[in-house]
Amino acid sequence: MTIDQLKEHALAARRDIVSMIYESGIGHPGGALSIVEILTWLYHREIDLNASPRARVVMSKGHAVAAQYALLYQLGKIKREEFATFRQIDSRLQGHPSIKSLPEVDATTGLLGQGLSVALGMAAAKKLAGDPHRVFAILGDGELHEGQIWESLQQASHMQMDNLVAIVDYNGFSSHDPVNSVINLEPLADKIRCFGWHVLELHNGNDMHQVADTLMLSRHLKGKPVAIVAHTTKGCGVSYMENNGDWHSKTPTTEQYQQAMEELQ
Repeated sequence: MTIDQLKEHALAARRDIVSMIYESGIGHPGGALSIVEILTWLYHREIDLNASPRARVVMSKGHAVAAQYALLYQLGKIKREEFATFRQIDSRLQGHPSIKSLPEVDATTGLLGQGLSVALGMAAAKKLAGDPHRVFAILGDGELHEGQIWESLQQASHMQMDNLVAIVDYNGFSSHDPVNSVINLEPLADKIRCFGWHVLELHNGNDMHQVADTLMLSRHLKGKPVAIVAHTTKGCGVSYMENNGDWHSKTPTTEQYQQAMEELQ
């Protein structure tokens, strides 16, 4: 699949994220839109959902699950008519990933700070089983305020889990507020490196070329787990949502929805 084709998939995913949240009347558009290119690459280039064993994705920032559902729809695991049931009672598309509802999401998450531990456990199990596939954990920058993340960073390094890739969605917001005004993470890359990880900085995590280059490079790093600090734009692709903390959790009006659809053509 070419970069241009991946870009088209990412654009389609953005439309589906906004539509899903608009139709259901609830959701977290900002943090879902910021990780679209990363998830598009993972699901179209790293993961074969029909294989066993296979690579895994743990959505530690589970509130951004609309992005994951958009990609699973592209892969035929979700029906389009299910979008309108997003976050509704008895829907398969719960507001956070649930393997009970949809096994393809790989892990039940939602309580921030725990997903990296889950991914570490999966990576360790793969090592023991001789399974060469990797485990990707998608972390929010705000959840790096949680101590359990740093415990997992230490443990993964100690165990030399080089089949584990932690991708930090560094969109600059912890919920509605600037993340480094809540608790300053900087110098983030240096901190993670000091915990014994390979660290790659992705300067524009919404540029598919850069995403491709960085994820392909990560395949060749051995002996340590890999962390990718991906600088992204919260609400990327919709002008009034970009870098606007108000759109962490908010539903567009009909007028706003129509504007978003026009911008995402």
